[in-house]
Amino acid sequence: MRVLVVEDHAGLARNVARALRESAGYAVDIAFDGEDGLFLAETNPYDLILLDLMLPKLDGIEVLRSVRQTSIQTPVLILTSRDDKDTTIALLDAGADDYLTKPFDVGEMVARCRALIRRAHGIAAPVIEVDDLAIHPDEMTVTRAGRPVALTAMEYRLLEYMAHRPRAVLSKSELLEHLYDHDWEKFSNVIEVYISSLRRKLNGEGADPLIHTLKGRGYVLLQ
Repeated sequence: MRVLVVEDHAGLARNVARALRESAGYAVDIAFDGEDGLFLAETNPYDLILLDLMLPKLDGIEVLRSVRQTSIQTPVLILTSRDDKDTTIALLDAGADDYLTKPFDVGEMVARCRALIRRAHGIAAPVIEVDDLAIHPDEMTVTRAGRPVALTAMEYRLLEYMAHRPRAVLSKSELLEHLYDHDWEKFSNVIEVYISSLRRKLNGEGADPLIHTLKGRGYVLLQ
């Protein structure tokens, strides 16, 4: 999953980004003002946007309205120091999905982020289940038929993204866009390497393969 954090307080922005990377395994981009935040939101395929209200150059409510006017459906979690009724109504009417009042608990923030991403993909339960595969985002652990599967951080990130879209054909470029932030150096064959490793780890003795390759199109989790 790839997340955009738009927050002008540099320390808070980096703390939020670190928590999302370490606790949820997300790729994170940061913008420190509303103009940069809007540009990134409109030019990259994010799974979630965390948006401060009080921003330089362009305030959060303007960014939110612009994002929704361009038909971007990415869930938006507002970070705000204001919790009055009128502000809440204005945020929800402008297209926000949820909000957190500063100061907030980092653990609660991460949990809300997970929930928003799940709901955006039509998943209500906290455990993502695909066939006999179970993914526990709160622990970043995976089991298949009850058997623990040890994955690297990037293998887990790739599998979790695919599990949010079972039976969808996912191209290599889409996977790259959702798994890496701007700071990662992307290599053309990295997805093939991780897919191969995931197959080896998920396909125990006698187990049916879960990940399939559609030549010239991409990969699919189940068919």
